[in-house]
Amino acid sequence: MIRVFFLVLLFFHTTFADEIRPAFLELTQNSKTSYKVLWKKPSRGESQNVLKLEPIFPSTAKILGVKKIFKTQSAVLESYVIEEPSALITKTITIEGLETISSDVLVRVHYLDGETEFIRVLPESPKFSLSHESGFVNMASTYFILGVEHILEGFDHLLFVLALLLLVGNLRVLIWTITAFTLAHTITLILASLDMIHLSSKAVESTIALSIIFVAAEVVYAMKGKIHLSKKYPWLIAFGFGLIHGLGFAGALKEIGLPQTEIVPSLIFFNVGVEVGQLIFISCVLLIIWIGGKFFEKYAYSAKMTTAYTIGITATFWFLERVIV
Repeated sequence: MIRVFFLVLLFFHTTFADEIRPAFLELTQNSKTSYKVLWKKPSRGESQNVLKLEPIFPSTAKILGVKKIFKTQSAVLESYVIEEPSALITKTITIEGLETISSDVLVRVHYLDGETEFIRVLPESPKFSLSHESGFVNMASTYFILGVEHILEGFDHLLFVLALLLLVGNLRVLIWTITAFTLAHTITLILASLDMIHLSSKAVESTIALSIIFVAAEVVYAMKGKIHLSKKYPWLIAFGFGLIHGLGFAGALKEIGLPQTEIVPSLIFFNVGVEVGQLIFISCVLLIIWIGGKFFEKYAYSAKMTTAYTIGITATFWFLERVIV
């Protein structure tokens, strides 16, 4: 049992440590030939190495003045101005080092005529060029995909949803529970993204880990015949903790950034992406449970109990890590 405990911790620590937020490159056109550059690359705390990512502009582009560098707990920001005599449209820009990591880069370009272009640069294709294409569809698809990717890569949020699935007894209650969780995190996602709520990221992330521990423990208690409020009204627990998880989503969205001229639409499509990703995960879990119930019914109790303990152990490790670091 002790060996299993440490193997679980090692696996999820590695998984969690490899979770990388997108880097962000913003280009604001100052004139026909110059652009203000804001480059933000993520890190895991000031004491840890920053990802080795750099935007490489055409050789004819020159940096004017000096780079201004700012450090935060989660990223390093560089600000400077470049000048390209023939403008950057159609010229190749490369994100050096992107092909070696499991992340992507969101590029946002503000042009002189007021148009905004969004580009997602992926590891398999680290080179891109500006086309001066913009529009609602471009923005909506970018933030929708970012929402889907965020929830499917957000292991703490997924473990909370998994614990809820183990706690709920039937489909009708499950629908109410997931609806309550969705409604709650949508509320706080919107409020926090619009700067109407302010909480420290450390407090939010620690509380999210505690919420997972709580629900995992409730699953174990319910399986042992101890029926608490969470088993009777899981939607109430889902709503309460969903408010905290929404703040976590908002923190990730702030790391990416919202276009100032389209804050509400981009926020909506990011949230829709989160919901679609959540439904994909729930559907996969329910399918696995259904298949497992067909062929391994006599092991159902042991499998459920083991899963609940694994979730609880993992969340406990995350909580300690987030409080101490």
